Amino acid sequence: MRVREHLHVHLQETLAWRKSSASNPTGNCVELAATADGGVAMRNSRHPGGPTLVYTRAEIAAFLDGVRAGEFDDLAE
Repeated sequence: MRVREHLHVHLQETLAWRKSSASNPTGNCVELAATADGGVAMRNSRHPGGPTLVYTRAEIAAFLDGVRAGEFDDLAE
């Protein structure tokens, strides 16, 4: 993944945030939302007013491919 200047931003637009159904009441989850310009925003669900990371659809697709292939399974142990 390439780091860009606009990666960490405070978005001014209203987004429809979504989180996994596997999320739990203690807030151990991130939320994602599509942005108006075609990106994907990500934030910590415990700090909804905090910073937001914005990725391209291609970056999210590459990450999800890695998740599906089990490349990050060791990080959840």
